[in-house]
Amino acid sequence: MLDQVINAFKQKDYRTAARLLKQLAKEDPNNPWVRLYIGRLHEATGKLDAAETAYRKLLKNTTHPKVMTQARQGLGRLEAMEQEKRRQALAQATADPENTQFGILVLEPIELEAKPTAAQTLAKIMQIDPYTARLQLPTRGWRLYRVGPIGELKFYASSLKQGSVPCFWAILAEIQSLNVFRVHYFSQVSSQEATVVCENDQGQLGSLPFQWSEVSQRVEGRLPIFEQVVDVDARGKLQRKTQTQDYAQFCDLHLLTRKTILRLCDRDYQFQQGIELFPQPKNHPTQGKSPSPLSQTTNRINWNNLRDFLNRQLSQTPVWSDFTNFAETALDYKEMLTRLPAHIDLFRRQESLWDSAFELYSGLVFLKNN
Repeated sequence: MLDQVINAFKQKDYRTAARLLKQLAKEDPNNPWVRLYIGRLHEATGKLDAAETAYRKLLKNTTHPKVMTQARQGLGRLEAMEQEKRRQALAQATADPENTQFGILVLEPIELEAKPTAAQTLAKIMQIDPYTARLQLPTRGWRLYRVGPIGELKFYASSLKQGSVPCFWAILAEIQSLNVFRVHYFSQVSSQEATVVCENDQGQLGSLPFQWSEVSQRVEGRLPIFEQVVDVDARGKLQRKTQTQDYAQFCDLHLLTRKTILRLCDRDYQFQQGIELFPQPKNHPTQGKSPSPLSQTTNRINWNNLRDFLNRQLSQTPVWSDFTNFAETALDYKEMLTRLPAHIDLFRRQESLWDSAFELYSGLVFLKNN
């Protein structure tokens, strides 16, 4: 009967081949030639995943040399078909001129129990080994995974999502188009609205009123402040090195409908100006003296008071604060980050890509939730 199956394949009569193989599988289910032709039937009728499974089971469970050779050849044909299908899909995805815009692909965190299956999917789509894929899948926070033409990234994102790998893409130009204002202080506040004195990217100062209900989300993060320090090495010699000496605190308020970000920074905010963020403490009962004025309180206390004020006004607004984990994956993409103006004015002896990484993170949050 196996000869009849072979003849049916030669004539491309797959209906007859399927009928004969069904009977043979009942009579001799462990026959490697029967299992091989079942795999070939799946391949011929477009059931490529089933064909791959059949061929791999054969390689695992049989020692018959000819069957093993043909199973390997079958896997080779499947891989060639997959490569051609991928090539055509990528060519189609990038054919539209709009799809050549520079984009970003971000992997979202995945549950630990889902990681093995997701790693197989990522490995197959991105053509890497499963071990590497598993290491690249984040379990907390976003991972900047790939940059390039947006059409290509859309193709990857669509394939990954179909395989239950959470991800999203964004166009860099859309992040660059967002209006970012550096806030100097809140000049007026009520339960429904507020007005800030702020500065645009041209250095022009003005007032911007907004409703608290316009704030769709907040983004918080801290940026390292680097300094050159002198240290003593193991041999007792002096050496200069760059170390993180402090952190600048940032909070972005997203006004979604205006495509606007209001950026607050503990180094920029003029705590002595505008509204009173918290009640002044009463005189000390024993000394009879007024406490230190606001201008003498520490920067950290000032910033914490500002955050408490925002927490009261925006108690129902989501907060995104996993910037540091994201930045550690984004800093490898130096060329891309240099394209992105940071709208951050920190005193630095040399520019830092951390500033652009925060701009990118806040912009991605803005676009993803738009």
